Amino acid sequence: MKRVTVSVAGGSYDILIDSGLRARLPSLVAPFAPTRLLVVTDAVVAPLYGTELARALHAVAPAALHAIDGGEAGKTMAAVERVIDALVAHRADRKSMVVALGGGVVGDIAGFAAAIYMRGIRFVQVPTTLLAQVDSSVGGKTGVNHAAGKNLVGAFHQPSLVVADAEVLHSLPPRELSAGLAEVIKHGLLGDADYFSAVERDLARLLACEPDALSAAVARSCEIKAGVVARDEKETGERALLNLGHTFGHAIEAVAGYGRWLHGEAVGCGMCLAADLSRRLGMISAADVQRIEAAVAAARLPTRIEGLARRAALAAMAGDKKTEAGQIRFILLERIGRAMQRTVPAEALDATLNAGGYV
Repeated sequence: MKRVTVSVAGGSYDILIDSGLRARLPSLVAPFAPTRLLVVTDAVVAPLYGTELARALHAVAPAALHAIDGGEAGKTMAAVERVIDALVAHRADRKSMVVALGGGVVGDIAGFAAAIYMRGIRFVQVPTTLLAQVDSSVGGKTGVNHAAGKNLVGAFHQPSLVVADAEVLHSLPPRELSAGLAEVIKHGLLGDADYFSAVERDLARLLACEPDALSAAVARSCEIKAGVVARDEKETGERALLNLGHTFGHAIEAVAGYGRWLHGEAVGCGMCLAADLSRRLGMISAADVQRIEAAVAAARLPTRIEGLARRAALAAMAGDKKTEAGQIRFILLERIGRAMQRTVPAEALDATLNAGGYV
């Protein structure tokens, strides 16, 4: 079993990575001595793992199961309210725990409900997608979407434990697996050039769900993110770099319509756009851009978006959380393995949008 520790101001917690870990969840949760447990999952994961897990957790404390609608379109305040209703019905108190069993949407909704129920109760992340295991389950960001933009309503609420079971990734559809690889590629691009090279080399093994390759990628991505979170828990500076590709990506999701593009697909395309913009500003070479686009394409992710409305996309970018005083701040690449945040000239952005297929 691999263990990555995340250290934040309020203490620390572990990310545990291994195959078959979900079967050990009762023994991993028991030391927290929860009074009650609510397993929050979605309609897809519930029959696969949710019912079985909730039954096993009864050995620790009275456990209930609550299924939400999956997908970005369901990441709303109404979904959070329904989780809180389930906590009330289960008579959860301040020593109760929420178990988020699912992908990033489940983790965001369940974590946000845990953050605001009785002003905050503990929760455990049990991510079942690659994207959630390498990114969204780590770092304490929780929240939901708003009509004006993605993740505009939320809170920082760190989990007590993250349990990443590599075995569950074998049940992922190929498209979901590729979406997770976008975040794997992202971590190498922004924080570790050698890791990016290793990901390039191992993409075929990762797409084939080889356990050793997946465990190594999950562990290294979590190490990179844990280091950034430890230095900047509340995203006042360095943590914004973890949004490489996301300013473009969030706009793609919002304008195309949540659900038409998976989050990882939008981020993959967004990283290619960010790389193109970085080149136009003289930061990386054309060869670097080609290398990044080749890795994204090899992960079976889109590198361009054809026909997205430029004006609507720019409006969505202007609503991004990194916007300051009306200026959109992009995460760009100084080189492969190092990112930075800055505003950009309108003409450079316009050229990138032209090249990326915007209309």
